[in-house]
Amino acid sequence: MGAIRIYESALCCDTGVCGADVDQSIIDITSTVRSLKDRGLDIERHNLASDPLAFTTDETVRAFMDLVGSPGLPLTVVDGVTALTGTYPNRQQLLAFSAINVGSEASASPAPVERRQLGLTDKNSVEKKSVDTTSSAAQAANACCGGGCCG
Repeated sequence: MGAIRIYESALCCDTGVCGADVDQSIIDITSTVRSLKDRGLDIERHNLASDPLAFTTDETVRAFMDLVGSPGLPLTVVDGVTALTGTYPNRQQLLAFSAINVGSEASASPAPVERRQLGLTDKNSVEKKSVDTTSSAAQAANACCGGGCCG
């Protein structure tokens, strides 16, 4: 069973129910991750605002952030390999990434796993971006929900 890590941009809370604009994709991933964790799946989410250290200690994530930066998030990494970027994975993708038998799920035929390309072919032709996780975390904490978190 694969270890799945989802690295997401700076959010004030992981539920997606923040302020006036509710982000359905965050609500969906929160529900899906909780459900799959309850089934024993090795899956974790890392938020740039609340867990910036996770973005610097994993070599795959650090290289991604150096090259693409936070606009490329969310980033899904399976056993140290980039599996999906720029969008949250759906339930079927997470099940496929984890090698769980999707036949045991309600849907008998899983959706194909979408493989998004970053459009990067030559590392030297891309302007590198540097990411300051401290300032991103501070900005997120002050910007969301009127300066507080949605507890």
